[in-house]
Amino acid sequence: MPSLVFEMITASARRTPSADALREGGRKTIYAELQAEIRQAANLFLGLDLQRSERVAVYLEKRIDTVVAMFGSSAAGGVFVPVNPLLKPEQVGHILNDGNVRILVTSPERLELLRPVLIHCRDLRAVVLVGDKPAEPVDGLERVAWSERVNAPERAPFRVIDGDMAAILYTSGSTGRPKGVVLSHRNIVAGAEGVSQYLENTPDDRVLSVLPLSFDYGLNQLTTAFRVGACAVLMNYLMPRDVIRAVEREKITGLAAVPPPREPRRSDRGARA
Repeated sequence: MPSLVFEMITASARRTPSADALREGGRKTIYAELQAEIRQAANLFLGLDLQRSERVAVYLEKRIDTVVAMFGSSAAGGVFVPVNPLLKPEQVGHILNDGNVRILVTSPERLELLRPVLIHCRDLRAVVLVGDKPAEPVDGLERVAWSERVNAPERAPFRVIDGDMAAILYTSGSTGRPKGVVLSHRNIVAGAEGVSQYLENTPDDRVLSVLPLSFDYGLNQLTTAFRVGACAVLMNYLMPRDVIRAVEREKITGLAAVPPPREPRRSDRGARA
């Protein structure tokens, strides 16, 4: 029985190595490949001197690389901090400082937007860039390409237990600065077990991931799928019709979303008038 976040993927890779784990547009990865990529990412982070329980922030749109970076930091013995890709640079800078983030995983385009705030991020020491576009150096920060993970030497991860910190999720910051919520491995694994049980999820399920991975319910869509060996289909939300098309195209069996704002009733409008 998995007790750590990344062990859910390890267990599913052991049971059904050739089953689809993630789909993103035309890309897909099976559980055996996902487990191998997570190990590579862990080696990359450890090579950047990530220490036990140190934080890795991931500031990317929803994609397979995003998931690999998050769970790779966990497999290394670190803590992942998924950052909502819609946040403004000042909000991201606050998260990097407040969470004592050591390594930032982002794209060259996003790095350019963050450049003015990174000089104030006192704990940050390395940036991992996902994508082929070159980026200018940032003073005081080591830069490494995400593609280098395939060449990273094998390194022993730090030992963690289920009560250790696994992730920090930040609020949207709509009513002030984003605030961090700490989750342990036990919190995340228990949530995945509980949801997958009452929803009666099976390895045949295909879950459409439309909510942000920085949101607890969005993260739970991933962990619930990984817990039972199902497939999570990653989607960056566009329009309602795109969700409907994705449900049909990907043969989705599960979808989590938030309700739309309630239209005011005529009596409500009259009362406020």
